[in-house]
Amino acid sequence: MDLPQFQGEHRESLYWGTYRPHVYFGIRARTPRSLVAGLMWIGVKDGMYHMRHVCQDSDELNTYGWTQHNGRDFGHQVLVDQGLKLTTSFLKSKSEGSGYGGDWAVHIDVQTDKPELDNEMLRHGHLFFYLADESGHVLSLAGDNLDTDKNSLLASGSRSDIGDWQLHLKSKEVLELHYSGFRTPHIHNLSDLVQHNLGAQVRKFGQMLLSDSSEDSPNILVFQISERIPFKADIAFVSGTKVKTSKVKERVSRLTGASLTSLLQDKQTEFDVKFERCFNVADKLEPDSTIVGKAAIANMLGGIGYFYGQSKISIPENSSLRGHDNFISYWPAELYTAVPSRPFFPRGFLWDEGFHQLLIWRWDVHICLDIIGHWLDLMNIDGWIPREQILGSEALSKCSKLPEEVVAQYPSNGNPPTLYLVIRDLLDGMEKNKFTATESNGITSFLERAFIRLEAWFQWYNTTQKGKEMGSYYWHGRDNKVTWELNPQVSLQFSTFQKL
Repeated sequence: MDLPQFQGEHRESLYWGTYRPHVYFGIRARTPRSLVAGLMWIGVKDGMYHMRHVCQDSDELNTYGWTQHNGRDFGHQVLVDQGLKLTTSFLKSKSEGSGYGGDWAVHIDVQTDKPELDNEMLRHGHLFFYLADESGHVLSLAGDNLDTDKNSLLASGSRSDIGDWQLHLKSKEVLELHYSGFRTPHIHNLSDLVQHNLGAQVRKFGQMLLSDSSEDSPNILVFQISERIPFKADIAFVSGTKVKTSKVKERVSRLTGASLTSLLQDKQTEFDVKFERCFNVADKLEPDSTIVGKAAIANMLGGIGYFYGQSKISIPENSSLRGHDNFISYWPAELYTAVPSRPFFPRGFLWDEGFHQLLIWRWDVHICLDIIGHWLDLMNIDGWIPREQILGSEALSKCSKLPEEVVAQYPSNGNPPTLYLVIRDLLDGMEKNKFTATESNGITSFLERAFIRLEAWFQWYNTTQKGKEMGSYYWHGRDNKVTWELNPQVSLQFSTFQKL
């Protein structure tokens, strides 16, 4: 929704983020074809190596998730994979010389809870940090022989949105580094590219190390960081590096080492203070319950993603339209949204988002309104919003095992319009003076612009989903011929809805 409150400083402040909830750790910008970063590692299970990258229950991690995340410029995550413990911390920084969106840093701490074991497989950690440019821009390697003890620079490049940029790695330990470069228009199969490269190296040389080679004009660079556990590493991304006053060295120093540690500690304290201010539970909950509460809001905010692509829309049988495999493509659209589940449903769901925003607005009403605006921008001329958003190749890759009829969206079917619950909550909060004057003005301005779409959405439900009784609605999409399901699946998942 093109409102001034979503532009300028607000838009730039949210440019970079952990907007790839389907991977254990991923970074991208809120732009259709972004520079993308992420982390893979090799886990050990039952005496065998396994690549970890995309969130999936079959990995059987003991735990993973954000323990702290403010939705804007900081997040702290703990991942426990058998005897391996990884902590990943994300921090954004905007300083003099930075390009659009500023800089960001990642702190990675690798530990083990089984230091006494003699198993060589468990003694060393193997991390794979990568950069991939979805636009296909060439990424430049700092050199064929990477040595961060002498030079922290790993890679560099240039984009029209952020200018020239550099990626740096620093650590107190002497890390063993290897790399590989790839050229591909897709990034959803990055795990396969890395595993194939490692497999070839193992077969040739008996070593699980990347090949230290690159395809021509790579748009993906993967850096393998190997060291005896425990070890730590800091990765800094700085933009706008071509400007004479960019102060690259000072900015990299600030985003690594002791300075980064101090900045992260400050952000952790800020998160705890804001949590108490927003929810006021210190005197109501036991300490363990408070920890759970912090993890709940952190995972909600850390699970916010950015997606871009086209939904598949089913063509009605009586339609004169013709498409591929009985569906057509919705217009190219972007969606900034929370997701219901990182391993199973790492994409936008219309029904779920209403419940998500009942929590998020209490933390950051500006993020809440931005997300609602993105959803309303997906409305068609009839007032219908596709209930499930599978936008882009990465989102589609998580649906590869789903039948086509589940992926395609049906314009006759909807989800309960739970976003109206959020609207009611926001209006109630304004009446009870829960917002500052600036926030109240922003909400009012948003609702004035959004009213025509909210009205169209309301009318769509009352013309296409109405039941026999006044104010009632009925199930759509249920196959009444199914006999092997006690509760046949439906696309419209409500039978009654009280008008708001």
